[in-house]
Amino acid sequence: MDVPLWVWIATFAVTIVIFTFDLVVVGRRPHEPSMKECATYLSIYVGLAIIFGAGVWLTWDHQHGLEFFSGWLVEYSLSIDNLFIFIIIMAKFAVPKELQQYALMIGIVMALVMRAIFIGVGAAAINNFSWVFYLFGLFLVYTAIKLAKEGAEDEDEEFEENKLVAFVERRFPATSEWHGKKLLVAGDGAKKMITPMFIVIITLGTTDLLFALDSIPAIFGITKEPYLVLTANIFALMGLRQLYFLIGGLLQRLIYLSYGLAFLLAFIGVKLILHAMHENELSFINGGEHISWAPDVPIWLSLVVIIATLAVTAALSLFVSSRQTPEEQDAASGPRRDWDND
Repeated sequence: MDVPLWVWIATFAVTIVIFTFDLVVVGRRPHEPSMKECATYLSIYVGLAIIFGAGVWLTWDHQHGLEFFSGWLVEYSLSIDNLFIFIIIMAKFAVPKELQQYALMIGIVMALVMRAIFIGVGAAAINNFSWVFYLFGLFLVYTAIKLAKEGAEDEDEEFEENKLVAFVERRFPATSEWHGKKLLVAGDGAKKMITPMFIVIITLGTTDLLFALDSIPAIFGITKEPYLVLTANIFALMGLRQLYFLIGGLLQRLIYLSYGLAFLLAFIGVKLILHAMHENELSFINGGEHISWAPDVPIWLSLVVIIATLAVTAALSLFVSSRQTPEEQDAASGPRRDWDND
């Protein structure tokens, strides 16, 4: 897939314009968005992703079009799991409802910048070392097993701050009072103090980056094209804020989400390992020769598995949860991922 330089530049420019417009609009009037507002924005972002995928299909070929749609769905499904932690973060810091949208937006922009760097490093490693697919695959299988085990637990899990946030809180003077969107305020003797908004934004941004430790290798299992990996992440993050408010109440009913995501990660992990075996260059495996019996899973099959898994997980979760009490839903859904130790 030969992507001209001007396409990269145009993609970054459009992304910056969209996020800047969204941030300015949100920042001008902090408020708790209505369901209609969230649905409208989310529809626009999903529509843009579909149009972009169709453009990839027509401009390059159907293979790359399928890769984009598959990668976008994987990133979106993993983002839904992230929303559980976002809800816990908002509750822990008692973020006022009218400020939650702004905090999410800044955190998402930070995450996008850090993910772009991560994607660049991952693409360089893949281009130079094909055995990286072994590492990615084994890591995804490990993450899948860990996620499935966590989904089976019955006890609630306490939220723990990551080390960066704890360091910031220890080293910088902070105020416990909210000052709207302000990140810094004047304290005693005109000394600057960080606000709860500053801590929340750092927490959201770094949390999403930690989640990228499994989502980025997962999408590289769908496509090796850095451009598609980046754009799939951009479109997934674009609608994450609206998704947070739109399905916040529905998340508690997705009681089997962890199992569905665990299956997807395991499937992609095995797919990566098979691909690594198919292109094997490690001397201590099969004498450094390619393993001919190891198949490359076609992209159409990956897309079918992704859609089927998400559909079955959502349908089964909603069907079972509709017959449970809220207490039973809590027990069935289990704790969310321990992101501090991912």
